[in-house]
Amino acid sequence: MKKLMLGNEAIARGVYESGTTVASAYPGTPSTEITEMIAKYDDIYAEWAPNEKVALEVAIGSCFGGARSVAAMKHVGLNVAADPLFTVAYSGVNAGLVIFVADDPGMHSSQNEQDTRLIARAANVPVLEPSDSMECKEYVKIGMELSEKYDTPIIIRLTTRVSHSQGVVELGEKEKIGLKPYQKDIGKYVMTPANARVRHKVVEERMNKLASDIKALGLYKIEKANSKIGIITSGICYQYVKESGINANILKLDMVNPIPLDIIEEFASQVETLYIVEELEPFIEEQIRAYGIKAQGKELFGKQGEITVRQIKKVFGIEVEEIVAPKPLPVRPPVLCPGCPHRSVYAVLKKMKLIVMGDIGCYTLGSMPPHLAMDACVCMGASIGMAHGMEKAQGRSFAKNVVGIIGDSTFIHSGITGLMDVVYNKGMSTIIIADNSTTGMTGHQQHPATGKTLKGEQAYAVDLEAVCKAVGVPNVVVVDAYDMKAVEKALREETAKDEPSVIITKAPCKLLIKEKWDTYQICEDNCLNCGLCAQLGCPALQKGETAVSINEALCAGCGLCESLCKKGAISKGGN
Repeated sequence: MKKLMLGNEAIARGVYESGTTVASAYPGTPSTEITEMIAKYDDIYAEWAPNEKVALEVAIGSCFGGARSVAAMKHVGLNVAADPLFTVAYSGVNAGLVIFVADDPGMHSSQNEQDTRLIARAANVPVLEPSDSMECKEYVKIGMELSEKYDTPIIIRLTTRVSHSQGVVELGEKEKIGLKPYQKDIGKYVMTPANARVRHKVVEERMNKLASDIKALGLYKIEKANSKIGIITSGICYQYVKESGINANILKLDMVNPIPLDIIEEFASQVETLYIVEELEPFIEEQIRAYGIKAQGKELFGKQGEITVRQIKKVFGIEVEEIVAPKPLPVRPPVLCPGCPHRSVYAVLKKMKLIVMGDIGCYTLGSMPPHLAMDACVCMGASIGMAHGMEKAQGRSFAKNVVGIIGDSTFIHSGITGLMDVVYNKGMSTIIIADNSTTGMTGHQQHPATGKTLKGEQAYAVDLEAVCKAVGVPNVVVVDAYDMKAVEKALREETAKDEPSVIITKAPCKLLIKEKWDTYQICEDNCLNCGLCAQLGCPALQKGETAVSINEALCAGCGLCESLCKKGAISKGGN
């Protein structure tokens, strides 16, 4: 049976067919759908972990326990999981362990475009890189087999275009893989320095053995042409090269760490000019050049963003159709959704002219016009530490104009430790937890404070207020996110204090609410067209020549505009 599947969906199918038992992940675009799809297979235990480090540790524990296991994350999530990753490379596995890491060339939904292959090389972890949905499925099964054969975790590196493109996948049957027995082995699994020194030698021998075995394993493909040009590529770039129509000999690497230098040397000897087509860092190129093989790569394609078919054609002198530039369109920056509970918070922050240390999530859009109410955003959980650092740099008086803002899911992911730091080191930061009861930006996933698991089962809901008090925050205030007066009052009172405060602005994401809500309308006769309501940046509000209007198809009925209108021109208009 054949089926059209997203790359991420095909990964999930491969997890099922490979006889995997346990899957753990933290959502992050472009990897999120992998675990959501895995959860549809009832005989696989699948969970959302609080963060990627925990997700990988769960998978490590289950693979030690004899169950084939997987963890999934985006590229920046691998940074969070780096600590266990580097050490499990030493300990090796019992049952197979495969880690799916989705890179984001072009930064479609990420704060950087780092290359997972570099981290994998530093960690001495092998990497497979599929180029389409069918390979996504098959590489999971290959990865499990390699993991168990070579006693190593395996990374499958995806990119946005592979994860989110559809392709035909031939479905197979689930492998009947039983649990492996667990045997106590302190020398293998307990990474004290004495044991780790021994295991480090094992790691080096394993990587050398794997590199020499790639040819026998068939983890590459050579396509010969009547040409003096040779191209080495992998992953989605292979598809780009094929689509460009260039007449060239092609070496497609299925395994990109370690790379098979013997195969590459033989391939290079058969062509006059060698090119490397790879996205982001010159990972393959630098190793080839260090081996003494001449090749061209990043000087032609660059290190930034996605490679395109058009770009490849231009490099190789293939005629491309000129694109007639259309008339410039109005700039349409991303905005908070109509009815978003974060909107009122940013309106108040802007009004108070506070310095805002931000975080990763929907609330990052508070940095966009018209609010422009975020001064810095670095990574998950960083807002609290940055606010504390601002205080230590500029002093306590300055700190009363600084707040950190973080979401509920992100606070659990990596914000709690930052809050402990503020309390422990006698800080006075004011932190806003923008609690919208979901992991919003990646598509409404559950987390430990929502009260439901990945599979929709009821679970204990972490009490954010109680957590803040438990780590020692003396002032914890919970307010309705839509009550702008309450938000402002809380901010004015808490930023004036000489001790730590947390303000939890609480209201569920409007997109979670399924029932209809009352929309609002404007009485044009009363409207002064002052634009005060439009400063909210709500897409439903449209400023005209004589009055503001409300697009009822977009209005989410939050009522913020009504609370701002001083002339009472805005009122509920039904649904």
